[in-house]
Amino acid sequence: MNTPKGYKFNKTDEWVQVDGNTAIIGISDFAQDQLSDIVYIEFNKEAGESIEKGQIIATIESVKAAADVNSPISGKVLEVNESLSDTPEVLNEDPYENGWLFKVEFNDLSEIDDLFDSKGYDEFCESRH
Repeated sequence: MNTPKGYKFNKTDEWVQVDGNTAIIGISDFAQDQLSDIVYIEFNKEAGESIEKGQIIATIESVKAAADVNSPISGKVLEVNESLSDTPEVLNEDPYENGWLFKVEFNDLSEIDDLFDSKGYDEFCESRH
C-alpha cells in the first residue's frame, strides 16, 4: 500500500495535500485497491461551489462496487479534475498525482488536525483487515 508522507487522510479513505491555503483532495491507494477496476466517476460539485467537511462530493464506480467520496475539509472548489470523467482508471494507476479529484480553497486549516498522518492512516487500514 502506498501512503505518501506529507498527506493527511480521513477514516473514509480520502486524502488531502495542503499547499498554502489550497488543498488538493483525492482517494487513497487503499481505497482504489478496495474498489478494484474503477470505471466511472461522477462529480457532485463544480468550481465555485462550496463544500462542507463530510459532504459527499463525488461517487466512484468500479466493477465491484460504488463508493461515495466525502470531503475531508470545508471550502470553495477551485478546480475539478474533469479529465477523470474520460479516464477514471487513472485513479487506480496514480491516485496521488494525476488522480486528484478537487482543488479547494480552505475555510479553516485547523480541520486537517482531525486527519491521520501517513503512519496513522497505515495503522488504521491495517486494523480493518
